[in-house]
Amino acid sequence: MEIFKKNNNFNDIIGQEETKKQLRSALITDRHVILVGPPGIGKTTLAKNVAKLLPEIEANKCPYNCDPKDPICPECKLKKKFEIRKISGLQRFIRIQGSPDLTVEDLIGDIDPMKALQFGPLSIEAFTPGKIFKANRGVLFFDEVNRCPEKLQNALLQVLEEGKATIGSYDVELPANFIFIGTMNPEDFAGTERLSEVFLDRFDIIYMNYPETEAIEREIVKTKAKVLKDIKFPEDLLDLTINFIRLLRENPDLERAPSVRATIGLFERAQANALIAGRSVVNSKDIKDAIISVVSHRIKLKPSIRYKVKPEDLLSEEFDKFAKEKDNEDLEEESGDSL
Repeated sequence: MEIFKKNNNFNDIIGQEETKKQLRSALITDRHVILVGPPGIGKTTLAKNVAKLLPEIEANKCPYNCDPKDPICPECKLKKKFEIRKISGLQRFIRIQGSPDLTVEDLIGDIDPMKALQFGPLSIEAFTPGKIFKANRGVLFFDEVNRCPEKLQNALLQVLEEGKATIGSYDVELPANFIFIGTMNPEDFAGTERLSEVFLDRFDIIYMNYPETEAIEREIVKTKAKVLKDIKFPEDLLDLTINFIRLLRENPDLERAPSVRATIGLFERAQANALIAGRSVVNSKDIKDAIISVVSHRIKLKPSIRYKVKPEDLLSEEFDKFAKEKDNEDLEEESGDSL
């Protein structure tokens, strides 16, 4: 799309420069994409950022965002006059949450019984559009697409390949005039479905990962986390918090590692713990007291140790060991400076 040739303003996401480059390249050539990566790394935020960059448009006040000069929906085609509105890119951001109970009718639409009585059971006026149609001229964001059943994958195939959706006796013609951005958690996450090769062949896959550097993660925490008034979080303890989470991501005993949401959570909860204790400055105990609540459910142990140790015990041991090593490093640095 023309807008992305001139615009590289994915400013809502800190870091992820390679991901931004790949996404911009795909959007310029009107490719549909799936962002793949663990939870909590900004996939949804990035998709919303794409919608924010879309220009404001004029559209009929209908479920399809019809172009007043070239309406596509039955409602607009029957009318001679339309109520025209201006809508932003973010207003044309339509989100679908993948789940096993999501139906084809949720995506494409269904027959409204009351309208069927009024207009006739085979009348196109009785058709109520689903979310795919509401994303016309905008962004269709399908979060966790690998949680939807195969039947939905097949329904999406027709729309993406032919620009046409079929329901019952109806052939509803619709240009596939939207940007499709899907997200996918890695296959080892519970509740995921296998995506067929035929389905994946319609997309470019763009991979995202955890923040690239400690500095980027620090900026994310300072930008996104809530800061409690009159509570100070010392810089060295913030470094310790970030380093601890980043070290967990490299832990060979973990099958699933904590995302930046864990870092933000520790930052926020440590402040709250200091406030409850009647102190104005966070200490290491405030961080440790928040670890089990914030991090334990965000990690998954590998099968080799899953029945030998609890996540809570592993986290406590790892934090104590990490904090002790950090203290020893600081003492060595102080000793070296005194010499």
